[in-house]
Amino acid sequence: MAKAKTAYVCTECGAHSVKWAGQCPDCSAWNTLAQTRIAATRPARQSTNVPASLDSLPEDLARRHASGFGEFDRVLGGGLVPGAVVLLGGDPGVGKSTLLQQVSAGLSSELPVFYATGEESLRQIGQRSQRLGLSSSELKLLAETSLEHVLAQVIDSGAKVLVIDSIQTMASADLPSAPGSIAQLRECVARVVQFAKLHEVSVFIIGHVTKEGAIAGPRAVEHMVDTVLYFESDPASRYTLIRSVKNRFGASGEMGVFAMTEAGFRQVSNPSAIFLSRDSVVEPGSVVSVAWEGSRPLLVEIQALVADGNASYPKRFATGVDQNRLALWLAVLQRHGGVALSHEDVFVNVVGGLRITETAVDLPALLAIVSSFRDRPCTERLVSFGEIGLAGEIRPVRFGEERLAAAAKQGFTHALIPFANVPKRLPKGIKVKGVRRVSEALDEIF
Repeated sequence: MAKAKTAYVCTECGAHSVKWAGQCPDCSAWNTLAQTRIAATRPARQSTNVPASLDSLPEDLARRHASGFGEFDRVLGGGLVPGAVVLLGGDPGVGKSTLLQQVSAGLSSELPVFYATGEESLRQIGQRSQRLGLSSSELKLLAETSLEHVLAQVIDSGAKVLVIDSIQTMASADLPSAPGSIAQLRECVARVVQFAKLHEVSVFIIGHVTKEGAIAGPRAVEHMVDTVLYFESDPASRYTLIRSVKNRFGASGEMGVFAMTEAGFRQVSNPSAIFLSRDSVVEPGSVVSVAWEGSRPLLVEIQALVADGNASYPKRFATGVDQNRLALWLAVLQRHGGVALSHEDVFVNVVGGLRITETAVDLPALLAIVSSFRDRPCTERLVSFGEIGLAGEIRPVRFGEERLAAAAKQGFTHALIPFANVPKRLPKGIKVKGVRRVSEALDEIF
């Protein structure tokens, strides 16, 4: 029998070294190399897996389980897929444990659910359940930080859904590093993923985030899981957004809207209503746009404020849209619209704390800037969308007909959109004007 050897493993990144050093050669961390014993190499066991054809797979491949929250199912891509591993991240206190405890109670009526926590005691979980009004005898609870023990208990209980709160508190006995280190995170998530695929157990993993807003690691485990969800919430807002950053079973970038109440999270059935400050925007500097979030349209209000600049360098500040797009709008407006704002302070904001990454808000943002500069409101009950090019042209955007239908459903009667997005059959109750250039759009409105 071969003699066991010793090595030094970094407790932060998991790198191996044949001799001790004060600084890890891979991650440059100090005093993190710990001695460990390497077992003698054994012959690899032959795998029992055999190839399978598509015809031999189960017929219920499209099966999904409802979580009890329509908005949460939308973010997941239509429901929970058996064997899927979902990573949920967010700031401390945003409601990760509360949401998954509500989801667990909703799923336990259909599937046996196992809730493992390394941060709270069972009494604390019971107190939250009592506050939320949740009661389920099928929900199994365990306060444990050993990953091997948790997975063994899941197999014994026959659970089909596992919730781990949180992955930073779990540790594997095979690694000497402390819980929460990068080495432990990678090892624990890898074992959870392998366990989920082998036993077809759906797993929810709660992950803490760093100061930069990424899953603590940083981003060391996101590529291992099937779905990555992030909480996007403004502390001053009573609404919470959950967005899918990665999803193998649905649209990436999908968004769900929830309201936090004393009884826990409540889904918002009409998200467009909360991002519109009023039914009809007739004040200077306000234009309503239709953004596309995931698989649905969302009406948002774009506000702009143009004020006299007192400093040598005028201020350019954008909230909810890309700062670089603001500089592009002002340059195109001066070159192709005849409106110079080189000595004015310009501020652009998306109402409701929502962040829009697509270019469909170019045209409404530009109209809001000109409306504030001229102190003239736009047409009443107007909605607009379109991308602006550097040559002053207005380019079409995707899902133009769906955006118009959503605006008409909310009661808007006028639309200013790219000419290429004008449909052959207009929705009832809305007048659509298609424009090709920025100058044409300004002449139409002002």
